[in-house]
Amino acid sequence: MIIAQKKPIQEIIRETEIYDRILILGCNECVTVCEAGGKKEVEVLASALRMYFITQGKEKVISERTLERQCDHEYLEEIRSNIDDYDAVVSLACGVGVQFAAEKYLTTPLLPGVNTVCLGANEDRGLWTERCQACGSCVLARTGGICPVSRCAKRVLNGPCGGSTNGKCELGPDTDCAWQLIIDRLKALGKMDDYEKVAPIKDWSTDRAGGPRTVTREDVKI
Repeated sequence: MIIAQKKPIQEIIRETEIYDRILILGCNECVTVCEAGGKKEVEVLASALRMYFITQGKEKVISERTLERQCDHEYLEEIRSNIDDYDAVVSLACGVGVQFAAEKYLTTPLLPGVNTVCLGANEDRGLWTERCQACGSCVLARTGGICPVSRCAKRVLNGPCGGSTNGKCELGPDTDCAWQLIIDRLKALGKMDDYEKVAPIKDWSTDRAGGPRTVTREDVKI
């Protein structure tokens, strides 16, 4: 799941104050789950902006809409008939949704309402943590299902490093050493032989360092 955080209201005000007709556009997918950009957050942001601009004596039209997804042509088409009614759109989707909408509606400013943080999991109520960096070449089969790329600060593939102490990372006592977690998991699985194997040099060409990536499935293309 893509994890995002709400932008500070002051930042959104600065970006929107030059516009008179504004659409707050939410997304029913990941940002709804992490409570950053769903219908509820759209309503809260729209209300906050209305109250602010009223106190400033400024007349603004602020509308609300939530799409199923903003990273999909089909759902973005739902606003085509009235997109020209607005001077700007504040999108509460992740960075992918904002960019996809901007590409589709070239003459309408698309302003991000959230900061996209990572790919992660919902550990507890109000707690989301990073689990994947989408490196494009997964090593989880060898590391007991725990990712050293996303969970080790140094992205060490043969660990732990010399900074690990009592199962914690040198970053601080609140950060688990990823390789301690991997070792504990491999022990539980009875696969410590995997730990003894030196990892080959990783193919980082599948990572973001190779530029924007594309996935093509000929079997599902129309």
